[in-house]
Amino acid sequence: MSKTIIHSNHAPAAIGAYSQAVRSGDTVYMSGQIPLDPQSMNVVGNGDFAAEAHQVFKNLRAVAQAAGGSLDDIVKLNAYLTDLGNFAVFNEVMAEYFTQPYPARAAIGVAALPKGVQVEADAVLVLDL
Repeated sequence: MSKTIIHSNHAPAAIGAYSQAVRSGDTVYMSGQIPLDPQSMNVVGNGDFAAEAHQVFKNLRAVAQAAGGSLDDIVKLNAYLTDLGNFAVFNEVMAEYFTQPYPARAAIGVAALPKGVQVEADAVLVLDL
C-alpha cells in the first residue's frame, strides 16, 4: 500500500523531520499540533491554556481538510498536557470542535512540550471512500 504526504498551508509547517500527516489507504495519521499560528509560526495565547487548545484544534482541522476530511473523521485523538489541572478546560474546548459520537481519546500528562506550550494533540483520521 502506498502512502501520501498531506500538507496544509493553513497549519504550521513541520519544525522537524516529520510531515503534517501521512495517508495510507483510508487512514490518515496526523502529527502532533501545538498552538502555533500558521502564518507567523509564533505560539498563540500568551499563556492562556484555552487559547492554546483552540489553536491546536484549528491546526488539526486544517490538516484534516487538506487530507480531504474533517474533524468528524477523527477516530482517535491523543492529547498531551503539561498540567492535568487543565483537563476540564481541554474537554470544554474539545466539545466546541466535535459532536457525538466523540473519537476515542487519551489525555497524557507530560513534563514539557516544544516551544514551552501547554498542549499538543495528534490524531488518526479515517476517510470513507
